Amino acid sequence: MSRLIPVWIDTDTGVDDAVALLCAFQLDHLLIKGISAVAGNVGHDRTFVNARNVCSLAKKEDIKVYPGAHKPLMIDLQDAAFVHGKDGLGGAIIPESKAIVEEKKAWDALYEAALEAKGNLEIVAVGPLTNIAISLYKHPDLTQYVKRILIMGGAAMGGNCTPCSEFNIHTDPHAAETVFKCGIPIVMFGLDVTMKAYLEVEEVQKMAQDKTAVSEFYLESTKSNIDLYTRYYRPMLCLHDVCPVLYLKYPDLFTGKKAGVYVETQGEISFGKTVTDLWSDAKFPKRQTLVILDVKRNQFRDVVAKLLAKYK
Repeated sequence: MSRLIPVWIDTDTGVDDAVALLCAFQLDHLLIKGISAVAGNVGHDRTFVNARNVCSLAKKEDIKVYPGAHKPLMIDLQDAAFVHGKDGLGGAIIPESKAIVEEKKAWDALYEAALEAKGNLEIVAVGPLTNIAISLYKHPDLTQYVKRILIMGGAAMGGNCTPCSEFNIHTDPHAAETVFKCGIPIVMFGLDVTMKAYLEVEEVQKMAQDKTAVSEFYLESTKSNIDLYTRYYRPMLCLHDVCPVLYLKYPDLFTGKKAGVYVETQGEISFGKTVTDLWSDAKFPKRQTLVILDVKRNQFRDVVAKLLAKYK
């Protein structure tokens, strides 16, 4: 039997975050040490409840969910409720979790988990990086105990929050800058790849054809996202936050290039941009980020379908 991978998931639980959690719970080689909530897609009070409720839906209430940051480090929160709905889950209703409400803060719980994992902990961060940055500030030696950080955020080219910045990074670029500079190896899943990690509408519907509590939630919660993509792109559903989760077991689904990545925090037009040296003759002195650029779309779809089908 292969050794379990200790994992911490940090999330601003919106629609694709919920699908990412549901997929993670079915990867039996992961040992999920904890989940932390952060403000982002919607306010923290909602993302915290959503993470707890998704755990309950998946019958994973033994996984503790910790409260985190209510706002970015240095700027006001600008959420994405217009994408994920005011509740963060597209209006889909799931029962309230009955698990004990954790009071320990995310940054302290994360540090304790990293110590316990003795340098093997992998962090999957699929929201703004505020909690991770606070943990680094409060516990500087965290860098010695985290093996890798897998981030859904950024874009080597383009953006969705501004023409050059992606939402998770733009929401708290100062936190992102702290994380990208911390020295821990990073795998970055930006819009370059996550916009290619999509499902056709009929594929979404096919995955929900078995009437289970999870499939009904999956179908209901993703409707508003599909409507949004249909309005701005075409009928489809991008599963941005699922990418770093699947990479833990299926890295061969993805391809990327090593790069230096810095976050712009001073510019006006470029605020929140992840600046890479991928296509530059000049290179940054530190190049510890693997920037993922492509995904085997059909295989990605099949893995997601397989994982969601495990719920009965």
